[in-house]
Amino acid sequence: MNEFLHYIQVERGLARNTIQSYERDLKKYKFYLKNTAGKEHLNEVDRQLIVDYLYGLKEQGLAETTIARTIASIRAFHQFALREKLAERDPSVHLEIPKRTKRLPKVLSMKEVEDLLAVSNGTDLFSVRNQAMLETLYATGMRVSELIQLTVTDTHLTMGFVRCIGKGNKERIIPLGSKATEALKRYLEQSRHKLMKQNRHDILFVNHHGRALSRQGFWKILKQLAEKANIKKELTPHTLRHSFATHLLENGADLRAVQEMLGHVDISTTQIYTQVTKARMKDVYAQYHPRA
Repeated sequence: MNEFLHYIQVERGLARNTIQSYERDLKKYKFYLKNTAGKEHLNEVDRQLIVDYLYGLKEQGLAETTIARTIASIRAFHQFALREKLAERDPSVHLEIPKRTKRLPKVLSMKEVEDLLAVSNGTDLFSVRNQAMLETLYATGMRVSELIQLTVTDTHLTMGFVRCIGKGNKERIIPLGSKATEALKRYLEQSRHKLMKQNRHDILFVNHHGRALSRQGFWKILKQLAEKANIKKELTPHTLRHSFATHLLENGADLRAVQEMLGHVDISTTQIYTQVTKARMKDVYAQYHPRA
């Protein structure tokens, strides 16, 4: 298992969060094989054993998405073991990942985004930082994990873009709007150097200790600001990413351009947002058309 985790990190260049998910899935799988099924070697594992394990996960009430990811982890692991001659066969070869029903992502309206950005505005060090973070997130549609990894040298404010390293260490260049550029300039000029204290690093957004802000730290800030803005919708750090894509498409943006900015490999992933705009269109029609 350690060899496999090293392979997906070094050779495949998977994101840290993906590697951690694979590791969690495979530790549970390994525990089942050794302690429940009493198997000592990969050659003793057959397809029925894996199917029984997956049924067990289903009976535990695990989400469909979690089970689908577990299947992907198990398949990748067995394929690796066969290729590296650590096993004589791949028992996962005919396992199929169930098709997931795509749920429409929750998005904020443009007014709700404005309200959220308005309550984050202020003159103290943390308000200046929070305003810069939210403006950047909404302006670029980047993931929170990408936002907190940004460095000062990744921001090119005079040219109006930011350099982002996404999944699989893939680089993309995303334009910055005027509001995000102004908020970042203000943060760099007025706030960051004071928050840094004695620390010496290039990470852009820092916490009250002057160290890199964590995902949990950002989530806590977002939750507090959402309450302050009286936003009743379920809000996650990904909501602003969804809102960015939906609002661009609603205003006539090209789907390929949105795909590029989001860093989606497959355009079908981006197309989910066109369904969101259609759903919102139907709501507007139902509300305002006299014969709806």
